[in-house]
Amino acid sequence: MQKANVESFSLDHTIVQAPYVRQAGIVHTPKGDVIAKYDLRFTQPNQEIMPTGAVHALEHFLAGFLREELDGVIDLSPMGCRTGFYLIKLGQSSEGEIARALIKALSRVLEADTVPARSPVQCGNYRDLSLFGAQEFAKAVQAKLEEKYLSASE
Repeated sequence: MQKANVESFSLDHTIVQAPYVRQAGIVHTPKGDVIAKYDLRFTQPNQEIMPTGAVHALEHFLAGFLREELDGVIDLSPMGCRTGFYLIKLGQSSEGEIARALIKALSRVLEADTVPARSPVQCGNYRDLSLFGAQEFAKAVQAKLEEKYLSASE
């Protein structure tokens, strides 16, 4: 059996500086399409993890809000290590474009008064959603991303 190349396993998690947006991979399909994967890192690996309720609520928010900000979003998935999310989209965008869309999406999280899709019909673990936790991480990450990505473009 051929050994799989998992990009995140070759990333040195001890030297990255979260939060950040990083293009983690590009796939060119046989028909010429480009599928891009982005690492949306919220917390510093091996130092701070997000509780599952916060990650789960952020996933619910960002799955919709990022689709409204960016064309071609295929999926938004939480990282198993609970330090961020992977965004998969059709077509390539700059890290700055993705960061600006994420900043806007996080602003909307801060304005929310309820987590979307929080019923047993819409979610397989609807009891494990934390609006408070999602907003606490959204606030912290948004401020740091604005400093990193918006002040650089002004």
